[in-house]
Amino acid sequence: MQITFKGAIFDADGTLIDSMYMWHSLGLQYLQKLGIHENESLNQKLFVMSFEQGCEYLSRHYDLNQTAEKIRSGIINMISDFYVHHVKLKDGVREFLSALKAEHIPMVIATSGDRELLTSALKRLEVYEYFDAIFTCTELETNKHDAKIYMACSDYMKLKPEDVAVFEDVFYALNTAKNAGFFTVGIADNESIEDRKRIIEVSDYFIEDFMKEAIEA
Repeated sequence: MQITFKGAIFDADGTLIDSMYMWHSLGLQYLQKLGIHENESLNQKLFVMSFEQGCEYLSRHYDLNQTAEKIRSGIINMISDFYVHHVKLKDGVREFLSALKAEHIPMVIATSGDRELLTSALKRLEVYEYFDAIFTCTELETNKHDAKIYMACSDYMKLKPEDVAVFEDVFYALNTAKNAGFFTVGIADNESIEDRKRIIEVSDYFIEDFMKEAIEA
């Protein structure tokens, strides 16, 4: 990959860490524990929401007699062990981050996930120190249908959008970044394979293999 950008914004789940398969079924798993059986269309509804928005949705749309905060706590208990002990980096990510660091490219994370869980995972995986900051949709009260989180990241790095690469594994996030003027880098992930063609089309660059890109950087 020829590095023509001055800063990098990375999504986390599905981009840096191999976790999307777990996130895609969280809502169903939580409802099933309570004896509520829902079809898989729920996964798609929750997928485009931030963590907090998803909890609010479950609280409002199902007879759980639970607040969004209680749902949030229950789901975190379900997945914290996964992040703290089991989630893995995608192949070649550490080497790719090292290659960017060698080129003095500042790197930040823009995530729809939970800051605490992500921080635990990144520290265990020994890549936390590569990043200058973590921005979350929850803290910014937004989602990735809006470019607010990407603009906050580029402002933090004091760079213009056209000088910043956004690394994402899903179409709608890449499309948001593209429309805001960022250089878009699509990341291959099994959980977004149905959108692969659209992801490639909206991406200025597409990464199938981080290791290969790291070697060529």
